[in-house]
Amino acid sequence: MTERRIILEMGTGNDLYGEDYTKAACRAVQDALHHSSLVLFKSLGIDHRRMRVQVTIGVQRPERVDTALVAAELPRGRAEVKVVYGGLNVQDPDNATTHVIATAAVAALLPIEAGQWRLGTEG
Repeated sequence: MTERRIILEMGTGNDLYGEDYTKAACRAVQDALHHSSLVLFKSLGIDHRRMRVQVTIGVQRPERVDTALVAAELPRGRAEVKVVYGGLNVQDPDNATTHVIATAAVAALLPIEAGQWRLGTEG
């Protein structure tokens, strides 16, 4: 059985005053999740626990993201969270503040038996 990506969503999140990279990452995941609805689980009778969810977070300080808290944002599936260098820090020198902007890519994958579904369209 081959695992195939069934959806990929992107999101952004920020923390304007606390320089909290985890908060910005969680908001980015929530933003991505609000762009989609996976009705196929109920429609096709698929157990959502079969889904693996790969989350990639981009921030300027990857070591400051709590991956367990980010994974807890996902309502379904088995979460795998990876944090990489990316995102954006915006400095506000007048207020001595760093605004943190995080980006998230959320990919959902399901094991699909060969021939079970046809992914794509006939031309």
